[in-house]
Amino acid sequence: MEDGPAADHEVPEGVSPQTVDAVGKLTKALETTERARGHLCAFHQLTGESDRRVEEAMHMLRDAGHVEWADRLERELFGRNVLEGRWTFQIVEEYDAGYWTSFRELEAALLEDVVRGRRHLREAGMKEDHRSRGESGHAAAH
Repeated sequence: MEDGPAADHEVPEGVSPQTVDAVGKLTKALETTERARGHLCAFHQLTGESDRRVEEAMHMLRDAGHVEWADRLERELFGRNVLEGRWTFQIVEEYDAGYWTSFRELEAALLEDVVRGRRHLREAGMKEDHRSRGESGHAAAH
């Protein structure tokens, strides 16, 4: 049994180390964009949670006799757009339909065109360089 990477993690013949590094850099950029999207989803969820708490505070203020403040919060803050004309779900949808989708499609097309669809070639190379062959927990593949 050979102790090397799986075939889908081997650099295709004719692909230079510079190409592997460039493709790896774009993939890392996409992974960073995925993290940014996660933060955007968290922003969406946290803003919704905050709006529900504003609603609870409005009811509590009204019950405590502060009707003017309850009315003001309801009129000026509760259910308000966070950006002109948009709630947070609309921001997420716009991000997803535009930048995020374009980025994912371009990265996939580059992988297919330049490295025959093989992913994480740079990392697979690093694994080969860093692992201790024959040691427990250092196998090339499962």
